[in-house]
Amino acid sequence: MTPPSGAREENSPVSQPSNASNGQAPSAPQPSKPKWRWIIGAVAALAGVGLTLVFTGVWAPKQDNPASIDTPSSSGTTSRSVATPTPTPTVPKSPYYQQLSPPADSPLQKVAPLNITVAATKTGTSFKPGDTGLSLEATDLADQEFNANNSTLLNMLSVMDKPFLRFGGNSVDRRFFWTSKKESMPAGYKGIDGHPAQVVTPDDLKRVMGVLDKVDGTILITVDLGHFNPDRAADFVKNASGIFGKRLVGFTVGNEPNGFAKTDLRPASYNVDAFLTEFKAYADAIAAVAPQVPVVGPGTYTESWWEPFLQTPTKQSKILSFHHYPLYSCDGSVASNKPTIANLMSTALDTDIANYHAEAIRLAKRYNVPVWLSETGVSACPGSNPTTKVHASALWATEYLLSSTRRGAERLALHSSLSTCIGGPPMSPICSGGKYLKPDGVFSPRANYFGMLMVANIGSGDYLNQTVTGGGLTTAFSLQMPNGSTTVVLVNENDPTKSAQVAVSLKLPAKAVNGTMTQMTGPSYSAEDKTRIDGGTGAPVPLAERQLVPGFKKAQNVQSFNITAGTVTVLNYSYK
Repeated sequence: MTPPSGAREENSPVSQPSNASNGQAPSAPQPSKPKWRWIIGAVAALAGVGLTLVFTGVWAPKQDNPASIDTPSSSGTTSRSVATPTPTPTVPKSPYYQQLSPPADSPLQKVAPLNITVAATKTGTSFKPGDTGLSLEATDLADQEFNANNSTLLNMLSVMDKPFLRFGGNSVDRRFFWTSKKESMPAGYKGIDGHPAQVVTPDDLKRVMGVLDKVDGTILITVDLGHFNPDRAADFVKNASGIFGKRLVGFTVGNEPNGFAKTDLRPASYNVDAFLTEFKAYADAIAAVAPQVPVVGPGTYTESWWEPFLQTPTKQSKILSFHHYPLYSCDGSVASNKPTIANLMSTALDTDIANYHAEAIRLAKRYNVPVWLSETGVSACPGSNPTTKVHASALWATEYLLSSTRRGAERLALHSSLSTCIGGPPMSPICSGGKYLKPDGVFSPRANYFGMLMVANIGSGDYLNQTVTGGGLTTAFSLQMPNGSTTVVLVNENDPTKSAQVAVSLKLPAKAVNGTMTQMTGPSYSAEDKTRIDGGTGAPVPLAERQLVPGFKKAQNVQSFNITAGTVTVLNYSYK
């Protein structure tokens, strides 16, 4: 969906002081002066010495090329020499990570200590590069700004570590027309709300492939079911397979067909059986030209459609996919699922999410297929809401992505758009500059993008069993990495304006020889455009360059430290 949103994010650069120094030019010998002028000169000289001390003494910045100073010579003339600068005391850079912390006398509310014991046994689920990504509208395939020369786009995708891109959304069944034969778009394909119908051709796919190659990404495509035409869909997948090769991880037939009867794409009698009849015709036509491409479906938010899809025989392999927007109650009729910050940060919502996902996980295990969340996000409600652009959405995105993959889901794509930040989709992790609905292709992030970024940079890991107590709204995730190290992610959703730091006691599977951290921060739940990673707006510091966890104790398996509220902290402990 592509509902309107709030104002564009602005990130202003911070001016940095210069350390340049200005030397004084040598002066020519001067004639003798009257006594009264000598006295005035002496006073001025003393004042000059005082100023010199200020700028070259202990308060001065360190100078690589100290200024030349004029000094009297034995002959009474003035000669140029280089003064020895007064050493500037320097404070060595701390090897420990300096996180934002409340002052010692802070009146903030205490949070129960967090106790974590990480076991050496695995849960059977894992996280890997490519498990996070973006869901885009199918019409975005025609967007010329989605190209391999768009540096802002490439920068945002490349730091996501093999991003997963899904193209579908409501547009695919309404205003998306595929052709490989240079046909004109038929009548009846109409745009809405400033979003025109689009023709997509093989040249568009080649342009998108240029981006995938640059960012080492994968792609899932959706074929138009709204206009029933299995042969056209087969031609689309055939061309996509030839252009994308192994980067094409699957195709989906239609977007949320369980809603077709409500949106007049099908008659009111349309049900899962009618869908499966149409789906089978599509699957067979596509299998005839691209049998190696898996079918990913049914891509619905109604659980009752999931198992019938899995039971329908197809010639290609299957992947179970579903869509999910936890805060779906746009009109507030279900108070607990209205898009508010309070609901976003509630443990009740976490329980609802787990229960909803449980059926998909159960079916995936029963039928021995992967399960993907090919379109998801906080909310699909039109227009801005209290969760739009705020730091709380970054915290939620991190917790949601990790909880889902720990349960067994793969390839989660937060629904997004290439539209403008002004008036574009409210929950889109990225958006374009430019006036309303006139994007200029200069992309920038929203808060939830940073939550994705923290997760995407974890690397491959197998989830470990753990026991956790205390910590208030803090959630812990433990993983064993391929090199044997342990990564622990702490999502501290305690309110940063009300909650003190959480005291953490972490028991590791072995005695650590090194322990480093990176952290995402924000000043409050409602802060807009203030989410930062390691103090900046880029990706986390690379693992090899990260600083030590505060208070790290070498050769110990129990580590103690504090974590600031409203943060996501990624810790990594190595043992040799």
